[in-house]
Amino acid sequence: MAEATGLGLDPDDLARAVGLALAHESPWPRDIRAHLEAGFFEPSPDNAIIGPTRPRGGPNGLILRHGQPVARWGETRQVDMTFSVAKSYLALLAGLAVGDGLIPDLDAPVGALVADGGFETAQNRAVTWRQLLQNSSEWEGTLFGKSDVIDRGRNLQLEGKGRKGVPRALQPPGDYWEYNDVRVNRLALALLHRFRRPLPEVFAERIMQPIGASADWSWHGYETSWVTIDGQRMQSVSGGGHWGGGVFIHAEDQARLGQLVLQDGVWAGRRLLPEGWVAACRTPCRLNPHYGYLWWLNTGRTRWPAASAESVCFSGAGGNITWIDPPNGIVAVLRWVDAARLNDVMQAVGAALRSPAPPA
Repeated sequence: MAEATGLGLDPDDLARAVGLALAHESPWPRDIRAHLEAGFFEPSPDNAIIGPTRPRGGPNGLILRHGQPVARWGETRQVDMTFSVAKSYLALLAGLAVGDGLIPDLDAPVGALVADGGFETAQNRAVTWRQLLQNSSEWEGTLFGKSDVIDRGRNLQLEGKGRKGVPRALQPPGDYWEYNDVRVNRLALALLHRFRRPLPEVFAERIMQPIGASADWSWHGYETSWVTIDGQRMQSVSGGGHWGGGVFIHAEDQARLGQLVLQDGVWAGRRLLPEGWVAACRTPCRLNPHYGYLWWLNTGRTRWPAASAESVCFSGAGGNITWIDPPNGIVAVLRWVDAARLNDVMQAVGAALRSPAPPA
């Protein structure tokens, strides 16, 4: 960790942070498919897997400061599922759509631009792009064989333990916040209709290739999520691995994505994300101060007290974290860490900061 000293970090404290990440591995078993089929998220038949899965690797990760690696552990090129980290990547694609003029107004009804039958009911007619990005849409329906009711009543603090999937009276769009994978998948399909190209192709061309990412990652949908657009058959991707699918990627590529966000969407002097989009994603939702556009926030330092208030996380089930800390120039990727100990790792990284070393 000699690089750490030159970038204003204490190597011993940094080693302690790495040790914490290694010592507190995710409680998830290595066999992901068996874990899902055992009903971690919901019981049968709602837990039916309809997308690809793969066994996970061991805990791994890396820490960057001002874009330079200062620590790494485990196999950082192990390609694994990321679950809801994919939601945060969908927000990047939504930014591209806004910048391209494909979504002129986030507060306009999605159905004004997407006429695929998903926004025609009285409940769904008023759903806006912003509401889908903030998980406050209250969209109602069944998509790719999965009903939105499956995730109604979902409590992330009790994930895998609490009861959900119980019908409740829906509120008007924009009046209720709920973490619901079916509704995020509805956003992904709406974005596919606007780009009229498979989203992984857009992501590769507009983001991953410009930042120098590898070709090892992939983004999957479901066996049921194929649609036809302009006569071409395309797969709509999922915003997580709840029922299989989602983004399969390694920590090194994830660190590049985190660094892109830290740099306000600019890479090597080239603006990849529209100006102001990162700030928009970091703006708290009216209904949940810890949530922006599919990004987790640390408003008031009340989610992760050891991290800066400006910190954001791309977070996926099983302990898949990309932590971006702009004031301190930190990007940390933690794979398969016990999420209950994330604040402890953040605290150790904070203790290692000795100076506001200037960007390299």
